[in-house]
Amino acid sequence: MPHYTAAGDDGTTTLYGPGRVPKHHQQVETFGAVDEATSALGLARALAQAPRTDAVARAVQERLYLVMAELAVVAGEPIPEAFQTTAAHVEALETVAAELEAEAPAPTQFVLPGATPAAGALDLTRGIIRRAEREASRLREGGHPLNPEILRYLNRASSVVYDLARYEEHHAGRSAPRATRGGAGDA
Repeated sequence: MPHYTAAGDDGTTTLYGPGRVPKHHQQVETFGAVDEATSALGLARALAQAPRTDAVARAVQERLYLVMAELAVVAGEPIPEAFQTTAAHVEALETVAAELEAEAPAPTQFVLPGATPAAGALDLTRGIIRRAEREASRLREGGHPLNPEILRYLNRASSVVYDLARYEEHHAGRSAPRATRGGAGDA
């Protein structure tokens, strides 16, 4: 049995609720960016050397799936309680961030990603989560009723993923090079 339905061949997709929307609909753009972030986290997990990196990244992945589900609910439809992002989810990320920073303090300058394969994948993920955050902000500004905890969660998730990249580097005995003006050869 194929894993496709072909229902989206006309450029539309379904949300959680009645009807279909264009695949470029802002809700689809928003949960699509979150979906990309979960995939990038999967790559980071596959490359991770530290067991804690894998565990934290997986926990964030699992919550992001529920964020996607919440974002996919048709405006005006009830959001199932299991999908709802809460202040407790944000606070849990804040706790993890503090723990990671205690073990691998954040640098005081901008870093150039890529000190290790896993850290590079985590920094890519951070950028994707930031894009998801911008898309969620755009969704809200367009009049969609958005749970404000989603924006807070995405903001903290990007910070935790940044901290995870530094933690992974620390675990590997490496550190990301610091960004400097111009760089070698002013490429």
